[in-house]
Amino acid sequence: MSTFAAVDLGASSGRVILGHVEAGDGGPRVRLEQVARFPNTPRDDGGTLRWDLTRLYRHILAGLREAGERGRVDAIGIDTWAVDYGLLDVDGALLAEPAHYRDGRNALAVPAVHAVLPPEELYAITGLQHQPFNTVFQLAAERDGPLWDRARRLLLVPDLLGYWLTGEQVMELTNASTTALLDVVRRRPAPEILSRLGIDPGLLARVVEPGTVIGTLTAAVQEATGLGPVPVIAVGSHDTASAVVGVPARGADFAYISCGTWSLVGVEVDAPVLTPESRAANFTNELGVDGTVRYLRNVMGLWLLQESLRTWQEAGGSLDLAGLLTAARAAESRRTLIDVDDPEFLPPGDMPARIADHARRRSLAVPLTPPQVVRAILDSLALAHRRAVRDAERLSGRTVSVVHIVGGGSRNELLCQLTADSTGLPVLAGPEEATALGNVLVQARATGVLTGDLATLRAVGARGQDLTTYAPTLDADVSRAWVDAERRIGSYAVGHGAPRRR
Repeated sequence: MSTFAAVDLGASSGRVILGHVEAGDGGPRVRLEQVARFPNTPRDDGGTLRWDLTRLYRHILAGLREAGERGRVDAIGIDTWAVDYGLLDVDGALLAEPAHYRDGRNALAVPAVHAVLPPEELYAITGLQHQPFNTVFQLAAERDGPLWDRARRLLLVPDLLGYWLTGEQVMELTNASTTALLDVVRRRPAPEILSRLGIDPGLLARVVEPGTVIGTLTAAVQEATGLGPVPVIAVGSHDTASAVVGVPARGADFAYISCGTWSLVGVEVDAPVLTPESRAANFTNELGVDGTVRYLRNVMGLWLLQESLRTWQEAGGSLDLAGLLTAARAAESRRTLIDVDDPEFLPPGDMPARIADHARRRSLAVPLTPPQVVRAILDSLALAHRRAVRDAERLSGRTVSVVHIVGGGSRNELLCQLTADSTGLPVLAGPEEATALGNVLVQARATGVLTGDLATLRAVGARGQDLTTYAPTLDADVSRAWVDAERRIGSYAVGHGAPRRR
């Protein structure tokens, strides 16, 4: 048996998970074991929202120590969210904790970037969906700040953590492709973008493919964790890239929804789709493992539900999510359909109040009770899933016959059923820990424990997983209701693939 440590950081928590590659009936399989879980709580730093990455790193070291106490660790891989970065000075010291992608400064820099890089040209080079927090916009905002003149190296969050573990500075490809600094066809930094923005190419580390050995743990990290000279592997360090590796798909006719704080909805293709229609639909081309492209749309996801729960709890409510979901199932369907991708929902805050205001301004039924709010969120999210899957098919030429939902959202039975009903396609839900699973699979192949292509890795990952199938409600009235819902939301949506007010 071989064992790999997956460091998996999400927007609200982080984990260290062991993946044991074991022999089993029909071939090798992966058994996951969580050894550490810790909160990820951003903080306000003089008016800038920042991640507390130094604290997260201490938790990671403690988790790796716990992993080592349970047995041998053969390698370590790190995956996190995308776009955010740390700046290092000439001595390699971190100048400030990484700014949070939800910080308001990012959107203010968009016009300045577009003045020198028009949106259509930026898309033709990078293939990236417009998001005001893409790294290119964050850097434009950074140039007016106090750190810029002292910065000598930029490292994305997973690469920064890898640097602290090994002393080696790299830029892993899948995460690099989310920055809008990369040429998506050539798979390297785009000199025309860097020069027009006045960014020194030396600010970026060398780009490495998933499966590259970054280095081994430094002596200090070995002492802190009790581990030996364990290699650190560059996996699909964007958590969605690892999650898509963990999708238990058979064949190519599938769509995936990596569902958590965000819903990443798309298909896997062999080459980027850079058409004007693709840009108008706000689809993104993010690079994946083994030369693949994750052609997808970012949908706001369960963030709206998470923030609603937090708001109710802070107000003294004793609401139970399971009970809320049961009550929401009984609530009137499609009563309130909101545009989940409206920018007003991006920052933290009182989400139920914002949803009510959003509905009121559009003459929609205002959700008044927590179950009505939850139902509005899940109906609207299922509708966004429908639109993204249908657009992905149309724009990529792929045929989709099944939708895989992985991540935390795969446990939300109501959302999974609504997604099946809205798309008219079967939904296969699970695994919940697809990101950690994909992380481990890439490590195992990089070290020679597993061999084969992406389909082979997925077959290994699928063995022994607890998956649930949701059949669509193939009723003519239900189908017409979702078609009508799509038409109605298109009249006021400001989000992806819809008439835009911005």
